[in-house]
Amino acid sequence: MKFAESLGELGARVVLSAREIGELQEAQAHLNSLGIEADFIAADGAVKIDIHRLANETLARLGHVDILVSNAGAVWSAPAEDHPFDASDKVMDLSIRGLFLLTQKIGK
Repeated sequence: MKFAESLGELGARVVLSAREIGELQEAQAHLNSLGIEADFIAADGAVKIDIHRLANETLARLGHVDILVSNAGAVWSAPAEDHPFDASDKVMDLSIRGLFLLTQKIGK
């Protein structure tokens, strides 16, 4: 939220994204109360179709993106040496693959 506040205070129009609409509505209301123009798009950063929709809708609303901030991430509640290999897909899909796809789509 601090990134959005800081960028908004400098005049940036902000588009927030997360899976939970309630969280997004609260964040939008908070930013609006500070005089920051904020919108949101609910999307799962680990799902390719959601990532493409997020990028397309953001570009449709803003025209272009100057700054992309992603703090999405997933962790597993286990030490790295005990981390289940199958669970690594969840972490990699959101933290690496999702960020790569979003950055690539916005960059084009």
